[in-house]
Parts: sequence; structure tokens; C-alpha cells
Amino acid sequence: MPRAYVPAAIARQPWGVLLPLMALVGFGSAVLYSAAGGRFETWSMSHLIRFGVFLVMAMVIARLPQELFRKMAIPVYVGLCLLLVLVELIGGIGGGSQRWLNLGFMTLQPSELMKPGIVLVLAWFYALLPVGETQSWRALGPAAILLGIPAGLVMLQPDLGTGLAITFGAVVVMFLAGLPLRWFLGAGAAMLVVAPLAFFTLLHDYQRRRVLVFLDPESDPLGSGYHITQSKIAIGSGGFFGKGFGDGSQSHLNYLPESHTDFVFSTMAEEWGMLGGLFVLGVFGLIFRWGLKVATGAPDRFSRLLAAGMTMTIFFYMCINLMMVMGLAPVVGIPLPWMSHGGSSMMTNMICIGTIMAVERWSRSTSRGLS
Repeated sequence: MPRAYVPAAIARQPWGVLLPLMALVGFGSAVLYSAAGGRFETWSMSHLIRFGVFLVMAMVIARLPQELFRKMAIPVYVGLCLLLVLVELIGGIGGGSQRWLNLGFMTLQPSELMKPGIVLVLAWFYALLPVGETQSWRALGPAAILLGIPAGLVMLQPDLGTGLAITFGAVVVMFLAGLPLRWFLGAGAAMLVVAPLAFFTLLHDYQRRRVLVFLDPESDPLGSGYHITQSKIAIGSGGFFGKGFGDGSQSHLNYLPESHTDFVFSTMAEEWGMLGGLFVLGVFGLIFRWGLKVATGAPDRFSRLLAAGMTMTIFFYMCINLMMVMGLAPVVGIPLPWMSHGGSSMMTNMICIGTIMAVERWSRSTSRGLS
């Protein structure tokens, strides 16, 4: 159909990314359908409904002006910090952690929303800071405080994986803002020195077991190493073409824990094999390529930091989850974007997509203004 007959609101969407993303969500829904033993209403239906709702939300976010993003940075940050405090006071407990707020119509995990929230507030901060001051301590002190408050609250839940994700997004924005490389190298060296002490004094028992099992999964194959062992069996048994849709034994016989959330990639790989994995990686590659292209073409510093930070937030989700299920990283409970079942993580990733779409629109508006 000629473009002239397509409404402008639809034609201007980045369909080159959204269509593959929709295919990934549909693929994820099929995996969840299989993991539920052929029951669509268990996980697949809510997965598709959430994506549809949050896709509309992303398109609304994409229409917001840049000035509103700037004005909302501090209120959003403060609001999310207050929600994290509420989690400590009245939050629901599950799996040994206190992370959720029951809103009645949904269960919200505020720490998930802090991932794009920290990127927004730091992009706002560095956009205000004169470029020449990024080499001074004035560029580090306020940013460290803005990061330390939510990261500390999340670590108290305890949720090491989400705390690391929030820190990763913040560090990416700080690095791209132009802070001296020696600071990052120094921080990395300090972490190597402090890590042994933190391992014995700050980590909870289950977190220490996860690290030890990561180093030697066979040391406790029926206990702490069970997740990783079963995950690697599922991925390896899929081969190149997979066992076939609905024929996975690890998830259907309940050998694979959390087959619909943290280990959904393992569920997929067993039935769809390496081909399915290449499709998933291909879609993520398109998303990252698009996000970085938007960031490099952004019209100003705030937009560049915002788009790059949101892109790398999604990257952290994907990278850590895949490393985790393949035994290349400790189990930290980070879901796979657009495939794992979960409302808060779906909302977070669609906020990131909507924000990148907004930056792309700002770039087009600037280009039209100059032409």
C-alpha cells in the first residue's frame, strides 16, 4: 500500500525494529505456551496483552517533548526512591527477597523502573553540567549520590542483579559524559581489592553459594548448582535444530526451574535449538544497532546520553541473562527481555524503547528545522 494511504502516526514508527520485536514477543509467547504444557492462558496470553499495552505506552512516550523529559527527571527519580522505601516497609516477600508492591491490579517491582530512571536523571545532570567540568570532582560527587541511594536500597532487598543493572546503566552514562578514564580504571582496581572482603561480609549466604557454584557447578549438582546444571543440559540437548516444538523434556518434566522466567532461553533452546537462539540474538542485534544509531545521531548531549543509556540498559538485561543460563555468570535473577514472563521487566524495556523512539523523533524534528 502506498505510504500516502498510511496514517502519519503509524508511518513514522520505526517499523524496521518494531516488527522484528513483535516477532520476538510472538516467539516468546510460543515458548511460554510450550513451557506451560500447551496452556495459552497460563503465561502466553498475559505476555501478549502486556506487550500490547506497553507498546501503546512506548508510542505515547515517543510523542513527549524533550523539555518534559528534562522537567520530569528529578520528580521521577524521587518518586522511584520513595517506592523503593515503601518496598522496605510494606513490600511483598518472595524467594527470600522483599522486592514487590501489590497494587491490586498488578504486582510492581520498583527496582526495575529505576533502571531507566537512573539513566534519565544522570542524562539530565550531565546535560546541565558544563563540558569543561566533567574532568573535575563536581562531575562525580552528585552522580555518585544519585546512584548510591537507589542502588543501596535495592541491595537491601536484597537484589544483587538489579542493583548491578542500575549501577551499569549509571556507569555507562557517566563514561559517555566524558569523565576521566583513570577514574573508571581506579574504581575497577578498587573493586578487585574490596571484592574478597565484600564476598564474606556483605553478600548473603545464598549469594555466596551462587558465586561458588558458578565457579564449580558440579560441587553441588542437586543443591545450589541445580539451576545451572539443568539449564546447560537443556541448551546442549537442543543441538542445532532443537527437539521440536512442545517436545522439550527439561521444562515439561520440571527438571528446569523457572522455565518461564529467568531460564526461558534454556526452554527455547531445547526445543528450537541453535537456530532459535540465532533468531533471538539477531533481533537483539537489530535493537542495539538501532539504539546506538539513534544515540550517535541525537541532536544534543542530553538526547545522546539518554538514548545510549537506555540501549545499554537493554543490553545488560540480555547479556547477563544469556551468560547466566549458559553458566558464564552467577545466577542473579535477571529476565530475558520480551521473552521471559513478567510485567515489571516488560514495562521497563518498553520504557527504554519508547524513550529511544522519542530521541529519534527529536532528531527528525531538528533536521527538519535546519533544512
